Amino acid sequence: MLFNSAEYAVFLILVFFLYWFPLRNSMRMQNFLLLVSSYVFYGWWDYRFVFLLAFSTFLDYYTGLKIEQATTQRMRKTWLVLSVGINLGFLGFFKYYNFFIDSFAQLLGQLGLQPNIWTLSIILPVGISFYTFHGLSYVFDIYNKRVKPTSNFVDYAVFVSFFPLLVAGPIERATHLLPQVQAPRKFDYARAVDGLRQILWGLFKKIVIADTCAEYANTIFNHYGDYNGSTLFLGAVFFAFQIYGDFSGYSDIALGSARLLGFDLLKNFNYPYFSRDIAEFWRRWHISLSSWFRDYLYFPLGGSRGGAWMRIRNTFIIFLVSGFWHGANFTFIAWGFLNALYFLPLLVTNKNRNNLDIVAQGRVLPSIRDAISMLVTFVLVVLAWVFFRSPSMHDALHYLGGIFSKDFLQMPQVLPKMVLLLIAFFMLIEWIGRERHFALAGIGLGWKRPLRWGFYCLLALLILSYTGKEQQFIYFQF
Repeated sequence: MLFNSAEYAVFLILVFFLYWFPLRNSMRMQNFLLLVSSYVFYGWWDYRFVFLLAFSTFLDYYTGLKIEQATTQRMRKTWLVLSVGINLGFLGFFKYYNFFIDSFAQLLGQLGLQPNIWTLSIILPVGISFYTFHGLSYVFDIYNKRVKPTSNFVDYAVFVSFFPLLVAGPIERATHLLPQVQAPRKFDYARAVDGLRQILWGLFKKIVIADTCAEYANTIFNHYGDYNGSTLFLGAVFFAFQIYGDFSGYSDIALGSARLLGFDLLKNFNYPYFSRDIAEFWRRWHISLSSWFRDYLYFPLGGSRGGAWMRIRNTFIIFLVSGFWHGANFTFIAWGFLNALYFLPLLVTNKNRNNLDIVAQGRVLPSIRDAISMLVTFVLVVLAWVFFRSPSMHDALHYLGGIFSKDFLQMPQVLPKMVLLLIAFFMLIEWIGRERHFALAGIGLGWKRPLRWGFYCLLALLILSYTGKEQQFIYFQF
């Protein structure tokens, strides 16, 4: 069930009505409704994988209890290893089996051997990376004594499978979401209206910006040999706005849907294209994943405590694992490696935490220095996205070679003015709202009602006029 579909609109309205009217006085029944609704939402895609989600949920629930009950450190670690091993085993099989088999076959082929190796037609369960990481964070936090396990299976199952975040995050922590699941909720009109506003902005990002940019990005990337350097760069820019509008749009709809039901999910994007360096970009892009790797991989590896070499080593590990998390392709590993290279100068000069504030906070325009820094950072990010978007390393390298060709200074062969105008409008709204938890949160609140509602209707009309180019959310494949 896609967030940008009529089915989801009907589904959300139905859940909202049942949740706040017949069941408003029973937290237990509300949670049961959320659990059933989440499994219906997930099963809408493919009912067979509901059983995998249920097994993963029960495994981590049971493991958490056993870790807490264990009387020795050895038993605690045994249960932890069991949970991590089974979870990563399922993730590895569904996501990486054919990648490793094919890579091994290619290696043997280069040695002159022709092995008869089986590959399988494996369907990747949607959202498996996200709900696996939900469960692992719970088990890790119990093992590290940050949280106590819950004995209520329904509450834990809602934490793992809560439908707004189930298939593409944000990756929640038990320390943040589980207490909300276990606490009574009261309807808050202001919060619900804010949630609707965030859903509206998320739909605009997805349907008007991402899906429109996708048309041109797909055309240029699929036929990159036919275009000059400036067109190829523009195609990479279109993909940059496609993936940002697509993924942050999903996150906005997820957070808005959760707010309608009385929950606050983790913020996943914080205006990353206004970053002044790569370190700031990674503090603002897919925040829940970056912080997950920081807390459960970077810090256990030693973090920044062991000197320059350890900091560099751990940083490269984080970026490479992050790239591999996104998919079974060397292009994702190259994307992670390139971002690590971008990060390296900031790390060795201890400038990776220079830009912790909001750019041009309290001002209308950025300084010239900030504007140049944002432009340079954006260009670096765009070039890295070429690896992320390309189907193979061969395609990515040839695409980049085309960008840096002698015809780069020629006029682009594809120049959709309406799309560029929509992007400019989108970035203007993002810039105006960059100090809020989402761009539309404060815009129009001080306007007279006809003007405010006219602005919302304009966004709704744009969404309706661009509906029909429906593209699946990019991060569903991860």
